[in-house]
Amino acid sequence: MGSKPDKAADLPSCDSWLVHCRAGYEGNCAAELTEYLHLRGVPAAYAMAARGEAWLRLVNPMPENGPDLATLVPDDAIFPRQIIPLWRWLEALPTADRVTAIIEALPAGRDFNGLQISYPDSNEGKSLGRLIKPLSVALRQGMRSRGITLERNGAPCLHLFFPDGRRVSIGHTRDDREPVGGVMRLRMPGAAPSRSTLKLDEAFRRLMGEEERGSLLSPGQRAVDLGAAPGGWTWQMVRRHIHVTAVDNGPMAPELMESGLVTHVRADGFTWRPERAVDWLLCDIVDKPARVGQRMSRWLVEGWTRHAVFNLKLPMKQAWPTVRDLLRQLREELAESRPTVVVRARHLYHDREEITVIALDKG
Repeated sequence: MGSKPDKAADLPSCDSWLVHCRAGYEGNCAAELTEYLHLRGVPAAYAMAARGEAWLRLVNPMPENGPDLATLVPDDAIFPRQIIPLWRWLEALPTADRVTAIIEALPAGRDFNGLQISYPDSNEGKSLGRLIKPLSVALRQGMRSRGITLERNGAPCLHLFFPDGRRVSIGHTRDDREPVGGVMRLRMPGAAPSRSTLKLDEAFRRLMGEEERGSLLSPGQRAVDLGAAPGGWTWQMVRRHIHVTAVDNGPMAPELMESGLVTHVRADGFTWRPERAVDWLLCDIVDKPARVGQRMSRWLVEGWTRHAVFNLKLPMKQAWPTVRDLLRQLREELAESRPTVVVRARHLYHDREEITVIALDKG
């Protein structure tokens, strides 16, 4: 998922994490991570979060009595966008010279491989963007003047998080190739018929590795897109030269139909099924998550598709328990019928009130 930190023996010990998430989902993110930790021997772990801030701090108040948090980061966590082990929190930064205060708080004699600076992905946090760019330049210059390098291969990436202009957390990530704050900003393709295309693009980038994309997404494959109109998800497959059966009672974008790779079927996505198995099933139908989950399970268990990508609409309340139980049920059903299928899920940047799930047959 791109957020699991490495435990480095020569770094300061960490008893807390900084966790980026979507604004409004701090509670679900905290519930997921604390439940995960409690089940793995860290019963005292708790989260410090405020709704709407788009981040939280996860704390282990007794780090000496159990596993280090950094060894327990879940690779398959859904609601966290990025998880950063913390060394220090600095309060009341001097606005006249933030750079000196931050550099003096860094671990002595430590070099890094890159610098990331993040701030909350919220309306209030975005105003910090005007501060970050000049501060980043000044920090790099200040570190260089003090003999601290940011190009040390194999070293962790220094990560600074500003919840506001007076506070900063200091921590590290594995490298600077991770999307800062877990935010993958993609450019809207001019030819795509809807912005929903960005959801599928991000899903392929974040939920599949480069090797998987190369081997499992191939020209000439066949896909079905349930609830396809006007064709945002279909467009992602067509640009990869994959044939798509678009199932929707609504109209498809004329440009997609002219590609020669799309067959439009006017039908109900919850009842239609293919005459023969396909390589990919896509589904971005907005409906009750249980109903969508049951239909996706049917497609996979029956072998109507090899792989699947679909969205689950999040309920207003108890989003984490709902998706946890649905995904657990799906994995249990597949374990019996198709044990080579792996299921991954994330609350992606381009998602809003839904999560994206991908099921890949690795057999």
